[in-house]
Amino acid sequence: MSTTKNVTDASFDADVLQATKPVIVDFWAEWCGPCRMLSPILDDIATEHAEKVDVVKVNVDDNPAIAARYGITSIPAVYVFNNGEIAATSIGAKPKQVLEQEFAAFIS
Repeated sequence: MSTTKNVTDASFDADVLQATKPVIVDFWAEWCGPCRMLSPILDDIATEHAEKVDVVKVNVDDNPAIAARYGITSIPAVYVFNNGEIAATSIGAKPKQVLEQEFAAFIS
């Protein structure tokens, strides 16, 4: 079972931009193989670092406005938002250790 929350065009501002702690946003799609590979890794990060960061998913096919707003042209695209601003990005499926290093400032 996924420990991440699904976010929509309608809920993005409240769930991500107005969040009180950093939010890792996974921009993904059902048909994307690398996205499916990345999903359990992000679930692990969500569980292990729940006190420091929230992890949410945005299906780009179902929520094109948010994808367009942030210029998402390649998925999986993982963005960290902190205080309503993009604080870090990671494009493509990567091992958990690499993601934890890239996002260490927010999960350590």
